[in-house]
Amino acid sequence: MSGVLYLVGTPIGNLEDITLRALNVLRAVKLVAAEDTRQVRKLLQRYQVAVAVTSYGQHNARFKCRAILAELAQGRDVALVSDAGMPGISDPGAELVAEARRQGFLVTCIPGPSAAVAALALSGIAAPTWWFLGFLPRRPGPRRRLLSKVLAAGTPLVAFEAPHRVLDLLADLAELAPEAQTALAREMTKLHEEVLAGTPDHVRQQLAQRFPDGCPRGEYTLVIAGGTPARAACSPGSLADAVHLRVASGESISQAVRHVAEATGVSRQTIYKAIRDPEVTDPALPR
Repeated sequence: MSGVLYLVGTPIGNLEDITLRALNVLRAVKLVAAEDTRQVRKLLQRYQVAVAVTSYGQHNARFKCRAILAELAQGRDVALVSDAGMPGISDPGAELVAEARRQGFLVTCIPGPSAAVAALALSGIAAPTWWFLGFLPRRPGPRRRLLSKVLAAGTPLVAFEAPHRVLDLLADLAELAPEAQTALAREMTKLHEEVLAGTPDHVRQQLAQRFPDGCPRGEYTLVIAGGTPARAACSPGSLADAVHLRVASGESISQAVRHVAEATGVSRQTIYKAIRDPEVTDPALPR
């Protein structure tokens, strides 16, 4: 009989947020595959769980994927965990899940905390529909291009950012969408949890005051919504990309154009012109 691959959600900060079912699974499996073995060992030691642990990260995913599949083939159950939250979200776990399912192994989920959902709840921003961007591009140019595209689409956004780039991210947002509702959740579920809210520039000033050395510390999740994007975010290319994103999420061309017009203040005629221009629009977008 083949083993089962369990996707186990783990705490995003406070170790007491682990579920009873997750602990039962961790105690029952033969192997725990972890993005960071040091992090999962803290959790296992806290709850006196004795189980073998192996690393599974971006640097060794291809090799370890084969090894974990071999364990499953021999009838051994394996738990996959990430540094925090659900595995397979902004980490290499999705590749293992896809390959395990392709080979016929049972894959099941043990739900747990989610930083994206927790930040959205803490933000106070009403968002029946929202887009999760994961970790934003590290380089300024690609990051600004992505932000221009998604801000013009007008849908609330949730993203992760590293502490050494978060001030630069807020500066980009202050230029691209200066009036947007912004909530920056820091160290969620931990002792120093806080949420900084306001416009991007106001949030940036608050964060800079907390870290006068210019080196913010902690883990950050950003929620941003509303606010008419500045001219820098309303180029023909950004408008066309924004329409494409909304069409890809299931809207018709007319619905997408209307929503982008409402979000940016740009006329529908101008947006239609942008998406019909082969030099700026995505070739996959219907014209």
